[in-house]
Amino acid sequence: MKILLIEDEPAIADTVVYALQSEGYEVEWQSTAEAGLGSVRQGAPDLVILDIGLPDMNGFDAFGKLRAIVSSPVIFLTARNVEVDKVTGLEMGADDYVVKPFSPRELTARVRAVLRRVNDGEANNTDNNRYIAGPFHIDYPGWVISYKNSELDLTHHEFKILSALLKHPGQIFSREQLLYLAWESPEHRLDRTVDAHIKNIRAKLREIDSQHDPIRTKRGVGYYIHLLP
Repeated sequence: MKILLIEDEPAIADTVVYALQSEGYEVEWQSTAEAGLGSVRQGAPDLVILDIGLPDMNGFDAFGKLRAIVSSPVIFLTARNVEVDKVTGLEMGADDYVVKPFSPRELTARVRAVLRRVNDGEANNTDNNRYIAGPFHIDYPGWVISYKNSELDLTHHEFKILSALLKHPGQIFSREQLLYLAWESPEHRLDRTVDAHIKNIRAKLREIDSQHDPIRTKRGVGYYIHLLP
């Protein structure tokens, strides 16, 4: 299995790479977010270990850009033991969170646990570039989402919003989180931008099934996907 490590501190990176390679994993190390994203564009890794404090980009911003490309599980790595950072990372959809300093044994155990959980929970996936959630099929390489076997005519940002919701059914995403997941420069956007895109997505879903709206609104909080059993 291939693991991508995005970490700017060489000493930590060397320790992580050695520990994971000793467990039989193939490891690629990149020291900046942009280099890591470039690597992901060349091919989806089985897991990404992403440092929050990167020199060229906030780790949360990098995560949003990463999620727009692949659905590979992500473990955040950070020196900050701040509860709000941990909650933010997990709510955005990260699979785990490891705080420095950590032991190599702890990290490799977390990696094994995440990979095992993903493999057990995503038996319907054909690979890391495709995802099935109820009546929805996501094809990441083709930037296509199908609903009840009908392809949705989505814009770039609509695809990013809907795919983020589908990857975590039932999880509520705030407007701010969706802005960071879907736009390159979210600070220049308004919350109502998300509302307008959600409205457009709903309209396109109704063209296929007018009886059921899978996108739900939690008043004052945000949006989530509800899949029928």
